[in-house]
Amino acid sequence: MTHSTLYLRDKDKARLLKLLTTYLPTVTAWAYGSRVNGDAHEASDLDVVLRSADLSPIPFEALDDFLLALNDSNIPILVEARDWARLPASFHEEILKRYVVLE
Repeated sequence: MTHSTLYLRDKDKARLLKLLTTYLPTVTAWAYGSRVNGDAHEASDLDVVLRSADLSPIPFEALDDFLLALNDSNIPILVEARDWARLPASFHEEILKRYVVLE
């Protein structure tokens, strides 16, 4: 893993963390993509991968509840959240090159 900076306003990160704590309290979230690579612009989306403790799939209902709350939140950018367990291994390899743990 390359240690990187997350290009996201503190208040938006705080809102996202609150939603994660509320809807997916046992899940770890990693940011990746342009907001970690340093090539984001103000309107860039935020790519997030969600990882359960044992890397098993997150139950659909819990994931849907989180995604609905995220969609209804006042975070002013699009947040694309995906379940690690449902992504292909090739995608894992790309994410592992550079990510930031959301905490």
